[in-house]
Formats: sequence, structure tokens, C-alpha cells
Amino acid sequence: MYKILTFNNISTRGLERLPRERFEVSSEIQHPDAVLLRSAKLHDWAVPDTLKAVGRAGAGVNNIPMAAMNERGIPVFNAPGANANAVKELVLAGMFLAARNICPAWAFAQTLEGDDAAMNKAAEAGKKQFTGFELPGRTLGVIGLGAIGVSVANAAAALGMKVVGYDPKITVRSAWNLESGVYRAQSVDEVMTASDIVTLHVPEVDETRGMINAARLAASREGQVLLNFARAGIVDDDAIIKALDEGRLSRYVCDFPAAALKGHDGVVALPHIGASTDEAQENCAIMAADEVRDFLETGNVTNAVNFPELILPRNAGGDRLTVVNANVPNMLGQISSALAEAGLNIDDMYNKSQGELAYSVADVDGTIPPAVIERLQGIDGVLMVRVI
Repeated sequence: MYKILTFNNISTRGLERLPRERFEVSSEIQHPDAVLLRSAKLHDWAVPDTLKAVGRAGAGVNNIPMAAMNERGIPVFNAPGANANAVKELVLAGMFLAARNICPAWAFAQTLEGDDAAMNKAAEAGKKQFTGFELPGRTLGVIGLGAIGVSVANAAAALGMKVVGYDPKITVRSAWNLESGVYRAQSVDEVMTASDIVTLHVPEVDETRGMINAARLAASREGQVLLNFARAGIVDDDAIIKALDEGRLSRYVCDFPAAALKGHDGVVALPHIGASTDEAQENCAIMAADEVRDFLETGNVTNAVNFPELILPRNAGGDRLTVVNANVPNMLGQISSALAEAGLNIDDMYNKSQGELAYSVADVDGTIPPAVIERLQGIDGVLMVRVI
């Protein structure tokens, strides 16, 4: 029986993927094998020795202590693309809000007084201040071409926009899904200078934190609209306000309210609702639950942000061994030797590495004794050993 600890309210559609005869699921589980969470912050959480996997029902993992998980050899799964449609729809809404000045126009309409005739007269007199622009023929710059960025780029192209995209780490899957007419820029700066509207779809990591700063905004196309439905920390709020005041930006639409932005006429700040749809929450929970279940039951890894993808069909008969270790030489040889000296033949084996971690899965023709597990755990650099 695997024990799953839940933080936040995980969609029941996801929890239903964990059969009750094999999984105990609760928000009060002690000594969990895995964790499922949405936005709960785990940085101050005492990671139990029993933990084998973390499933994030969403895309970003800023709320998870990745260094601590790497040190223990614990994979962190996320749900890339599960909320892509929800975020895409809000990004498109943000473009329309900015292009047609909908928020200030709505606020103006709330101030109208008098009878219908008086209100209509005032509305006609005041509407000229809300003149906007249409999207066809305008250039949208998309920084970050993952599942969400590609979805936004394709939707913009369907609206008749020119699309410029930038992502130095674009995956083959994303490239296949991207509309052929999207121009691939060579830098963030190229996107900023070429686009009427720029939308950000990158994670907040060291290389992206503060990416949209005063220098980039000063060099951007005048009157540009900036959309940020990714992470608050990838932009400099003070630089945003300065660019709005100078007319360099015409509008900043984001999903992250902040004190520096509050009350500025050029800002539309929403309360982090990008993935707040029933469908997105269900999709994310289902994907995260499936990934965690597959790892616990088979050792296979799909969509782990800190592990290589590794899928090995299970051979019937003997045990399956999984080993997580530091990505250093001769680990595979030591693992193989430990099995061979115990008289265990390897039927099938797969090893892959990613960054500082390496992961091996081996199917053997018998039962792996405790002494072999202890020997493997004693190898310098081995972080986690499991027998399934």
C-alpha cells in the first residue's frame, strides 16, 4: 500500500486515478511515499525519509525545494501543458483587454449618471478616449515556446497576427506543434524590438529572473503592450511603471498584483487566475497522479523536472531495481557488479542522466536480497535505491 499525502485541494478526478486497494490518500498521512500538491510551499517542510516522489498539479515548481529533492534523489513531477488552454485563453483575453482599452472603458461606464438619454450622451462624448487597435497584422512576440507559448503563438497566428518566437531550449515536440509561419528570433532583445505585443511564458529561474528590465524596455518598440501570465519575478515592476509613464509601454497586463503596480492606469493586474478553471485543475491533477503512480509502481519517469525521462516496459518474473545516483563515472558498473555477484542476471536495463543526477532501472531474473540493497545504498554517490 502506497501512502500519498495531499496538500491543497487536489481535484477528485485526479485522486480517482489512484486505486484505493493500492493507495492510501489523505491530507493527514504520516510517512508518505509521495506528495501531491498545487501551490502549497514546501520550502519549510521537513521532508520525511519515506518520500520517494513529489507530484505538482501544475507547471511551475518554485514552491518546491528542488535542491533538497535532488540531494535525496526524489523526482519532482509536474503537469506541463495540462493548463495550457486555460492560460492561452486568458492571454488572448489580455490582448483584447489591452487592444480595446476595455478595463478603463468599463470603469468609465460605471461613472455615468442620469437617465438613459443622459448616459448615452455622455458615453458618446467620452468613447473617443478609448479608441484601440485591431490584432490582425500586428506582431506578437512570444518569449518561451513550451506548451503554453506554442498554444498562444498558434492562436495568434489564427487571428491574423504576425508571430515572432524565442526559446533557446525549445523541444522537438514544441517545434512540431508550432505553426510553420512563426518566425524564430535569436534573442529576447530581438523579440522586444520587433513586436507590438509581447507575451512571456518562461519559468522563474536564475537566468530569467528580472529578464524584462529597464534596459530591455528602453529598447522595445514604443507603445508596446506587455503580457505576463508566467511568473511575477521575471519582470522588474519599477521598470514597468517607468516605461508606462514614459509611453514606452502602453499597457501592462499581468496575473500578479503588486504594491508597485497598484492604481496605475496602464496596469491591468489579475489575481493569478491563469489556470483557475475546473478543466485545468482536473487535467493537472490527473496528469500528476498518473505520473506519481507510474513511478511508484514501475519506476518509469515521465515529466519530472529534475530527472531524465525513462520508460522501460516491465519484464515478467523477477524484481525491478531502481537506483538514483550522482552523475559520476563507474556507477553503472558498480550496480551491475552488485547484481552479478549475487547471482542475479539482468534481463533488461536502462540508464539515463540529466544534469547532476543519473537514473537506472534494471529487471532481474530473481529476487533481490536485502544484502544487495544495502551494498548499493553504501556506494558513494547513490541517493536512493528501490526494489519493485
